[in-house]
Amino acid sequence: MNKNSKVVILAGGYDQIALINEFKNRNYFTILIDYYSNPPAKDYADIHYQVSTLDIDEIKKIAIKEDVDLITTACTDQALLSVSKVSEELNLPCYLSYETALKVTNKMYMKNEMIKSGIPTAKYKVISNDSEIDFEGFNYPFVVKPCDCNSSKGVKKIYSVEDGIINIQEALSLSRSQTAIIEEFIEGQEISIDAFIKEGKSEIVLVTESEKIKNTIGFTITQSKYPVSITEENIGKIEAIVQSICDNFQLNNGPLLIQMLVCDDNVYVIEFSARMGGGTKYKLIEVLTGFNIMKAYVDLVIGEKPEIKFTQKFNYAHLNYCYAENGIFEKLDGFRELEAQSVIYDFFKYKTEGSLIDKSETSGDRVAGYLIV
Repeated sequence: MNKNSKVVILAGGYDQIALINEFKNRNYFTILIDYYSNPPAKDYADIHYQVSTLDIDEIKKIAIKEDVDLITTACTDQALLSVSKVSEELNLPCYLSYETALKVTNKMYMKNEMIKSGIPTAKYKVISNDSEIDFEGFNYPFVVKPCDCNSSKGVKKIYSVEDGIINIQEALSLSRSQTAIIEEFIEGQEISIDAFIKEGKSEIVLVTESEKIKNTIGFTITQSKYPVSITEENIGKIEAIVQSICDNFQLNNGPLLIQMLVCDDNVYVIEFSARMGGGTKYKLIEVLTGFNIMKAYVDLVIGEKPEIKFTQKFNYAHLNYCYAENGIFEKLDGFRELEAQSVIYDFFKYKTEGSLIDKSETSGDRVAGYLIV
């Protein structure tokens, strides 16, 4: 690869370090765009611009100024829209069109298409302003979500009219498009599907079960567990749904992350995105299956054909996420010793030293993670 090839990478979290390193291995000059002054991936990139990954105009200006060959992101949701929009306007390669990216990053478009295509999902209603708030037809508890946010921000379980109004107003304020949805709450086993699509055919790479903090109105994930107990009948339904999403949303190549609920003999799609899972899911996939999904992703975005091969490496795994009380993050202590003693397989630092910790509500608030196999 020509050493002058340049790539813009949107978002500078811990997961994007692996993305930057993959491009570095191919002699790309890496340009990081992230809103924070000192994101975890900053020291790994050649240049860092302190710009929001959602600021399409500024991203476009940087891409033109730097004369880049490619714009991409990984393991994050809303930045996909910026990648597809700027790539389309500058005629740069991208595995997603802007129209498709809109459908897989905005829950209003996503839910509309799922209902139209017969993909099983919860009943919902779209709200675009305070005057439209109406809970008729929904039993308590139900769920409120912004239509377009990262890290499950503003996603709350609602038990009363008063809480519903407050949380819908919050969801509207968090949404870029100022839209939110009210959604039926379905009790069930929540699973996460990581798949990879090649020439229109989906292949499920890993299925994990998601544990959330209990007895709260939020949906903060604390653990990804493998293996998952699912009946053969439901496995067949899941495989059919994954392929149906690819077909109906014109997803021809690339990673696919789907959150589903299994409830007795029924399977429902909560939401999905054309990306890898965050929270070091790429590492969990590689450890359990031997498949380097980050490498395959970079192969795809630079125009090479990814090789999708995997085998079971371990029988059990827990990827556990750590949150913290309010304060300033100083360091992780004892993790390296536990790794050396083989008590844990690996650990991950999601926050930069000196970061302010002021809440523990969403996946974006994780301080660390550790993997047990």
